[in-house]
Amino acid sequence: MYKLFLTFRYLRKQLIVHFAIAAVTLCVALVLVQRSVMGGWVEQVKQRARGLLGDVIVDNQSYAGFPLYEEFIGRISAWPEIEQATPVLYTYGLVRISSPGFEMTRPVSVVGIRYGEVIRVNAFEKGLFYEAYYPGTTHLGPQRQPMLGLDPNAAPVPSPMGGLVRPPALPEPYQSALETARRRHQERFGRPLDAPNAVDGPDNTFLREHGLAIIPGEYAFSETDAPELAGEPWPGLIFGRDIVATRQSDGRYKRRFVRGRLATVTLWATSIGGAVDPVPIKQAFRYADDSRTGVYEIDSETVYCDFDLLQGLMGMGPADRIDPQTEQVVGRTPPRCSQIQIKLRPGLDRAAVAALTERLARTYHGLLDDPSIRLDPREQSLVVGVTAVTWEQSQAHIIGPVERERMMVTILFGIMSLVAVALILCILYMVVLQKTRDIGIVKAIGGSSAGVAAIFLLYGAAVGVVGGVLGCALGVLTVVSLNDIQEFLIRLSPALRVWDQSVYSFDSIPSEVNPVELLVILACAVATSMAGSLGAALRAGMMQPVEAIRYE
Repeated sequence: MYKLFLTFRYLRKQLIVHFAIAAVTLCVALVLVQRSVMGGWVEQVKQRARGLLGDVIVDNQSYAGFPLYEEFIGRISAWPEIEQATPVLYTYGLVRISSPGFEMTRPVSVVGIRYGEVIRVNAFEKGLFYEAYYPGTTHLGPQRQPMLGLDPNAAPVPSPMGGLVRPPALPEPYQSALETARRRHQERFGRPLDAPNAVDGPDNTFLREHGLAIIPGEYAFSETDAPELAGEPWPGLIFGRDIVATRQSDGRYKRRFVRGRLATVTLWATSIGGAVDPVPIKQAFRYADDSRTGVYEIDSETVYCDFDLLQGLMGMGPADRIDPQTEQVVGRTPPRCSQIQIKLRPGLDRAAVAALTERLARTYHGLLDDPSIRLDPREQSLVVGVTAVTWEQSQAHIIGPVERERMMVTILFGIMSLVAVALILCILYMVVLQKTRDIGIVKAIGGSSAGVAAIFLLYGAAVGVVGGVLGCALGVLTVVSLNDIQEFLIRLSPALRVWDQSVYSFDSIPSEVNPVELLVILACAVATSMAGSLGAALRAGMMQPVEAIRYE
């Protein structure tokens, strides 16, 4: 009982110990903030990697692609573990798009997708700008350019700027889709629809000034002043957002092109043997939407078009098989894709996913044993190179270094925190020297050496508990307030911005604390504080009662 009494007495009366508590508080807060911010970063990297690819990826790492994807998807679609599978094509090309006074030509990665399937496999649809405000209007099929005009069915309304203004409108189905989005937003959030992540163009600036509802995005104004669909229909093309828009320092995007603008993509076909055809292929598209995955390398270099269209342009679709000796048609070559993305049904644990991945690979390679399937040696070599991996395995080269960097920084901060251990040792040792007579009295009335040592071990634990709790509170408060702190600094001076959203892939600083990590850090704070008090505890326990009582 005397141990707890003396421990709490010393904790309250020895003001010098408050320096040790402050050191523990700062170290705990520092480590907690670092783990939370970098941990949030790692989790966002993982979420976006999974959102890009689905759960399992079947690939052979060759731009020549691989055949039999339709047969494979047909077989696995009946499996209870499979929710959806879709083929994808990858190639490189040049994209050219222009607007009045500006023209852009740049190399891009061209991805062929089946839009209706891919949005059920991964999170691609969540990153589309126009689809969010005009649901159901984004597609990769032939489309014309939607032109903004004055709503012929709306009467002029009074403007805060004075006079009357006729509200603008889009042609159908874009206007109906916008009205649907406005109604849903109003019902869900209780306020009018807005586009906080986009910089207003001239049209929306005008609408805000006159108290009218904005029309998210950029549209060309009709020469006839009436909403209309203009131009010839061309296939749709979805751009990576950083290709067609510039990200501002506050995270908003300023678009440089209007929706439906004509773009030209130049491609070079790849043969089944991997040879590149030197004759370029040009295809016109219309700017259908822009996508943001949150990974800058993808958003600044990738465009998406229809899978079947790209397959035909690249010469990877079915074709006549010609016998090289007789030059006669002897069958049909199977179509090829570059990758198959698979979404699994929820509820599968890690072991089940690993087993399923192996089963998928065996099933695909087993197609070679089907007597109804005939492949030539080059096609068979493409099949042999196919592997099935989980999204984590496919992105290990990205996630692994980030995890190691997080651990390295934690270790560095842990080493820095050893200063607090040394500080606790020095301060408690000083307390032992100051309380030598008290120690002698305790031993003289029957206190054991172990009991005296336990007093200072408990003293160190109390310092760790108090400092750890205060540090956790300070760390949590700092983490949840990081974005507010940055906004305050920006208001003082724009040069004080730390998290520049035009550079980083994330819209805000990660601000969530993992409760498990918080408890682990608190436990480590208590353990290291006790370790720091061990020297003082041993010194107190080894004191002789007579010498301690005579101490002055």
